[in-house]
Amino acid sequence: MPPPTVPFFLTSTTLATAAKPLRQQPPAQPQPQPPPCDAQTPASSYTARMRLNPHLALRLFDHLLRSGADPDPIAYALALARCARDRSHPAAAQLHGHATKRGAGSHRRVRNGLIHAYSLCGVLHDARKVFDHGPEADMVGWNSLLRGHAQGRDAGALREFFTDMPARDSVSWNTVIAWCVANGEYEEAVAVFREMLACRECQPDRVTLVSVISAIAYLGALAQGLWAHAYVCREGIEVEEKLSSALITMYSKCGFIEGAVYVFENSCALRSVDTWNAMLAGFTTNGYSGRALELFTRMESTGFVPNKITFNSVLNACSHGGFVEEGIGCFERMTSLHGIAPDIAHFGCMVDLFCRAGMFGKAEQMIQMMPMEPDAAVWKALVGACRTYKNFELGKKAGHRLIKAAPNDHAGYVLLSNIYALDGNWKGVHKVRKLMVDCGVQKVPGSSSIELDGVIHEFISGDKSHSRKRDIYEMLSEICLQLEIAGYAPDTSQVLLDIDDEDVKESSLALHSEKLAIAFGLISTAPGTPIRVVKNLRVCGDCHNAIKLLSKIYGRCIIL
Repeated sequence: MPPPTVPFFLTSTTLATAAKPLRQQPPAQPQPQPPPCDAQTPASSYTARMRLNPHLALRLFDHLLRSGADPDPIAYALALARCARDRSHPAAAQLHGHATKRGAGSHRRVRNGLIHAYSLCGVLHDARKVFDHGPEADMVGWNSLLRGHAQGRDAGALREFFTDMPARDSVSWNTVIAWCVANGEYEEAVAVFREMLACRECQPDRVTLVSVISAIAYLGALAQGLWAHAYVCREGIEVEEKLSSALITMYSKCGFIEGAVYVFENSCALRSVDTWNAMLAGFTTNGYSGRALELFTRMESTGFVPNKITFNSVLNACSHGGFVEEGIGCFERMTSLHGIAPDIAHFGCMVDLFCRAGMFGKAEQMIQMMPMEPDAAVWKALVGACRTYKNFELGKKAGHRLIKAAPNDHAGYVLLSNIYALDGNWKGVHKVRKLMVDCGVQKVPGSSSIELDGVIHEFISGDKSHSRKRDIYEMLSEICLQLEIAGYAPDTSQVLLDIDDEDVKESSLALHSEKLAIAFGLISTAPGTPIRVVKNLRVCGDCHNAIKLLSKIYGRCIIL
């Protein structure tokens, strides 16, 4: 078979290193079982059985004590590991007391096991007591207490403890980076990774790269993603299932679908259902519904069994692509052929499918037949479609149900308010906004970001905080002029405010965050360079139509 084509986005040297031939997953090997234990069984046999059956560790430890044998430090460590997994603080405390009475409490393995168990149980003060008393803790002990700090949301305490560590290994760095990703500190996660490389204390591993690439995906920072991928290739890190899925998701979220396809087709050392799901989601997110359905057919033909996540992506693809009959067929086949009971997400996809097609009767019928209470996503789909098709009465009913389903989510109030505004019912608009204020719910401001030379530039509507604001607004004026010359008329119905002056409405539309980001992209990049903008909220109809025309006017691929 000829070697894969080297894509333009990475050098041939680095990608040749990353590409690995596809291999089948090896069959699971049966685990050897030790002989059953009884009263005459030595403690070491109990320990061996605990190693092979960690889920029975506490029960086996109890049998060990009943046999009259003395547990060794490894037995304590295995039992404490189970306490940590079960988040059982009482069991860990009981083992602590027992180990202290038997004189095993100061053993390194036992102390590390206690720190680990207390940390994961969220009892950091107990973990700290064990850590501070006794011999100097080793790397395992330091990392266990670091993970304890990572259980909370106190970034300062985590960073302080991390800085105070006498030495740090990949586990230490991975813990902090993973904490940043889990808590939405994506730029900080990338910064910590760069700090890790600069310190040269240890080499990043696959776990590190999966976390960092996930952070980059959330940022939509393609240049940083390319850099991370190049690092993977340069260091010869195997692109296994989790890493390949992370790369596919990153390229997909950055709007570079061909990069995702390259990783899927050429760089996966071992494909799994998760890898297929990542590629399916990538096609769906980027509007390639037809390619998603083709990939699903290929997935089934190669013998991979789809799961719930697979069908969620496939049904979303049918919804976004307007493939109503295909969506109905997939929904039925999910249960009849694969035995998968649809969950709330699948029903939500079907409601969205019918709503986008304007089939409100079918959508309501699907909601009524759901075996569970509809969630906010279901009502959002219905309200959004009612807005598009101007079905105001149904939209108002669904909007009130949405607020009831998610009273703390600003989106429900905004959607219902927009329905009233489109219907010209400004009294209803003010009533919904008052309800939002009374409930203490704040609207999340819309923002758009664009990456330039590895730096993320973020804009909000009417933003004048950027250092190049004068150039940006001059470009924005030119954009408005070019749109006018091309015959574009702003859709002022998208301005859902009680304003009579059409000129004011048009000015409001021109200052939307995505247009500011695109103006910045046009003045900051060479002609023909693709412009990628990431927005935290849904794009309004006027921006969607205007940006399609701008792409033609300036000869740019604009990905939003």
